[in-house]
Amino acid sequence: MSIDWSKLGFEYIKTPFRYLSYWKDGQWDEGTLTEDSTLHISEASAALHYGQQCFEGLKAYRRKDGKINLFRVDENAKRLQRSAQRLLMPAVPVEKFIDAVKQVVKANADYVPPYGTGATLYLRPLLIGVGDNIGVKPAPEYIFTVFCMPVGPYFKGGLTPTNFIVSDYDRAAPQGTGAAKVGGNYAASLLPGHQAHEHQFSDCIYLDPETHTKIEEVGSANFFGITKDNQFITPKSPSILPSITKYSLLYLAKERLGLEAIEGDVKINELDRFAEAGACGTAAVISPIGGIQYKDNFHVFYSETEVGPVTKALYEELTGIQFGDKPAPEGWIFEVE
Repeated sequence: MSIDWSKLGFEYIKTPFRYLSYWKDGQWDEGTLTEDSTLHISEASAALHYGQQCFEGLKAYRRKDGKINLFRVDENAKRLQRSAQRLLMPAVPVEKFIDAVKQVVKANADYVPPYGTGATLYLRPLLIGVGDNIGVKPAPEYIFTVFCMPVGPYFKGGLTPTNFIVSDYDRAAPQGTGAAKVGGNYAASLLPGHQAHEHQFSDCIYLDPETHTKIEEVGSANFFGITKDNQFITPKSPSILPSITKYSLLYLAKERLGLEAIEGDVKINELDRFAEAGACGTAAVISPIGGIQYKDNFHVFYSETEVGPVTKALYEELTGIQFGDKPAPEGWIFEVE
């Protein structure tokens, strides 16, 4: 194995082991580790035809002492259960989810990047409907799998401001699946994301599907802004994916930095309120937003080249906890034994 940890992007790398479990006849089997990276499923699987699938994303972090941390993995397990409930899929028990993740990290421990490289081990739990089924109804069988790969920053440049453009497309419907982490939401984002890249933006920003007046999500991440009077504000909407990173930042902004933390409306025509802005999520961590293009107006926040002081402080607090350098709130860190 020869990996230049400092040059990792956010791309698939095959690692030796993944976890695989089957749901059949009303129950999950024990689950096992396997070296086979190919899923063998029926051509009539509901995941392929009707999008009956959901997934998660989380990371493992190498500490200075060499041990490995997981960050709020129980919250990922609960979110997968909520996504599964929305699509009439069997829930993966929280304990089973955590155990599967720990097994995969432990079996692929050589691929957890060294402390200090800024790289992490990204884990992708996936739940899909399989078995022979051609009618529009829930699948007769299900597969739960977890695989992993070492990754660098999601947006090129890491903690460097990048620019975004507001899309005319909707990410999700007002009463749709926006709050579930399902593949269909991401399929819908491919075209607007591609168009944003064609215009030299990192990604696009989606407005609320009902009124098109409020920011909802930043591509595949959540939005946050720091107002000029020290408020940390992040959008609240039933069609936003509830980001674990976002809720962690709401807590840290209030408890560690003394900001007023608010989950509420972020109106696209009131960007002047914000001194700083960013995108946050498991993959993105925190990505500072330099500016936003909305119709004919380009709004710059703190700077297009420098990270704002509050955004930087939040980043250092969050990653410090994840890598074991700062004390974590109770229950946030799970150690892989």
